[in-house]
Amino acid sequence: MKSAPGPYIFGEVLFDLFPTGEKVLGGAPFNVAWHLQALGDCPQFISRVGDDDPGHEILQAMAAWGMSAEGVQLDPEHPTGRVVVQIVDTEPHYHIVPDCAYDFIVADQLCPAISAGILYHGTLGLRNQVSRTALSRLLQHHGLAVFLDVNLRDPWWQLEEVQRWLTRARWVKLNQQELQSLGFAATDLEQAVTEFQERFSLEQVILTRGEAGALVRTSGGEVHRVVPEPALQFIDAVGAGDAFSAVYIHGLLAGWSIPAALAAAQRFASKVVGLRGATTNGQAFYRTFIDTLG
Repeated sequence: MKSAPGPYIFGEVLFDLFPTGEKVLGGAPFNVAWHLQALGDCPQFISRVGDDDPGHEILQAMAAWGMSAEGVQLDPEHPTGRVVVQIVDTEPHYHIVPDCAYDFIVADQLCPAISAGILYHGTLGLRNQVSRTALSRLLQHHGLAVFLDVNLRDPWWQLEEVQRWLTRARWVKLNQQELQSLGFAATDLEQAVTEFQERFSLEQVILTRGEAGALVRTSGGEVHRVVPEPALQFIDAVGAGDAFSAVYIHGLLAGWSIPAALAAAQRFASKVVGLRGATTNGQAFYRTFIDTLG
């Protein structure tokens, strides 16, 4: 059972369009919400879709998955988000279409019932002032503890803006390249993480490192590490970080220890790389993972 209300997941939902012609629901916050729903956490997803066929398809997919769409606004002017994905040397590269519905989440249309719990958001969904204003409105609820998932996508981020959101976060997840892009490039990785954590007074910094695994540093200076087992199947790395975030948040809600949350998050990220795209509606995919949680 969850120890707190929420979680609330704020930000983009879109379709990832692959070179093969496949179209997969995506967007980091949506992926996180989708996984959390499968894990039984009943997330409240806060976003905006176009009043168009892709937008209606997203709402139908959410309903079929049992997700609440109470926080999803319908935009009559802007299209549903989309991203063109190219896979280069097994790594995804993204062309993110601008001026999509999720850029225009309206503060005055936010669900009034939000009060306390974990609030997850990324950085891409804040590239437009309208959605930034909506998130600022949400953060006026002092009972919300922020899990910030840094996802820097050029040219859609500004250092000063990201720093502002970092000061409001309790937990921050990012990868090694993003840590360097934010100006923390000490030769010793652990020292760079320490400087980052102290600069923004974070309770936990969660650093993902691809095949090298991940580490968590706490405000008390403890460092926890995990190294992944080789993936049984690899299709693409799209959404692996989102899978990691979802299970780590699940662990926070359930009161797991950091080593337990870290190990489970890494296992699930390694499982998701066997999918085309970030999510699946296959219940068996989640059941086999949940069975490993004991």
